[in-house]
Amino acid sequence: MPAYIRKKELKNGTTVVQVEYRHGQKRTGFEHIGTAHNEVELAFLYAAAKEIKFKGQLSFDFGQQSIPRAKLLKTCSELLWNTLGDVYNSLGFSFIDDDVFRQLVLTRIIEPASKLDTIRILNGLGVDAPSNTSIHRCLRRIIDNRYRDIISNICFKHCSASSLTFVLYDVTTLYFETDKEDGYRIPGLSKERRLEPQITVGLLVNSFGYPLEIKSFEGNKAEVKTIIPVLNSFKNRHGLTNITVVADAAMISAKNIEQLEGFGYNYIIGSKLSKTPYDIDIQLDNGVVFTDTQIFDIIKTLILNSKYVERREIFQYKQKRASLDLLNINKTIVKAQKFISGEANIKRNRFLKVSGDKRELNLELIEEAKKRAGIKGYITNLDIPPQQVIDAYHQLFRIEKAFRMSKSDLKARPVFHRKKDSIEAHLTIVFAALALSCHIEAKTGISIKKFVRTLEPVRSGVVSVEKHVFPIEADIADNIVEILKKLA
Repeated sequence: MPAYIRKKELKNGTTVVQVEYRHGQKRTGFEHIGTAHNEVELAFLYAAAKEIKFKGQLSFDFGQQSIPRAKLLKTCSELLWNTLGDVYNSLGFSFIDDDVFRQLVLTRIIEPASKLDTIRILNGLGVDAPSNTSIHRCLRRIIDNRYRDIISNICFKHCSASSLTFVLYDVTTLYFETDKEDGYRIPGLSKERRLEPQITVGLLVNSFGYPLEIKSFEGNKAEVKTIIPVLNSFKNRHGLTNITVVADAAMISAKNIEQLEGFGYNYIIGSKLSKTPYDIDIQLDNGVVFTDTQIFDIIKTLILNSKYVERREIFQYKQKRASLDLLNINKTIVKAQKFISGEANIKRNRFLKVSGDKRELNLELIEEAKKRAGIKGYITNLDIPPQQVIDAYHQLFRIEKAFRMSKSDLKARPVFHRKKDSIEAHLTIVFAALALSCHIEAKTGISIKKFVRTLEPVRSGVVSVEKHVFPIEADIADNIVEILKKLA
């Protein structure tokens, strides 16, 4: 049955495109293709109508007019890219007038990679990518123009005063795939038990995990020696006078506490539980069973600046922690027994006692560890309720999460960088990306990984029909609309 394409202009300026079927002079049916509002849409609808008209016909090239087809020229994750850019602008980072820096920060959130790979990622997103030379020039600008100071100031202004009541501090190490140390990248105590040269990085965040300060140190710098420089840098940058820092037990030393108090800081620091106070030991030795969440507020005597001073040491027993502690103790015992029997070769085990060729379990130490299972200590110079001290310390999970994000999700480890300035520039990019990620997670209630995974597949495009080129908008699902509303 012959088919004909019919175009009808309406009074409102639009054009209706239909495929009409006829038998002789009689109209037997039609298909409505669509209504065009401009020449580009009309070309697209006309091409679609032609495909329907010639559907099922053999395609021989005898010089007749070919059927025009729509061609997809490019696609891009415009929604994801623009949304991240909007957050970047809303936080005030656009104060740094550097498009390449902005691209590096946003790309690091989407897919952490090397600088060269960043170009591939941007091209895949449908974004005009900078050249490799432009990227390395940007790294130089980051250092020369002190971008990190600007980012830190913006992050500080973004935080409410209440969120700065307690600041959280932690340290990690970033290793480099090189055998050569250079005075900055130096082998040291590694949390990942690696032997390569490394640097030490200290991160300060507010009580919600939002980054405030980041500073790198030589790879062999002891963790306890990093906290004061980072705190002082943060304090002096913003002219603060009343700061309470929360840190884990690795930060504790008599010298640290002396310095913290000397600079006027308040502190809540995890206590190294090598032994419990006499009052608690007596109860443990007498077989007293502690109740879940039971708290002991005890005065501890310290030697600070060659003087005996009294500070609070708060302990809490939790049944859940006790179960976990006992589980880990038993795992450590099993490892020690395998070493004793010759089934495994281990370097360290706290329950192993070695004397010459004699290997045996340290039963006394095992008994002490089991006795103290479930007990956690905290040292502070604050006069606040014990539970408030404990709650503040438990906010450290936020900075641990931030470090997992920077090392795993953001892959902060700059293994290919060679110069200190390049490493510092890289950490500045990571710092800015971490701020954006924390903001998005706080607003949307989902992880940054899930956020990217949800928005990235929503792609818009550019289509050509005959000589016309026009954009195709993305279809945005309702659940994504709800996520975007939370960021508004």
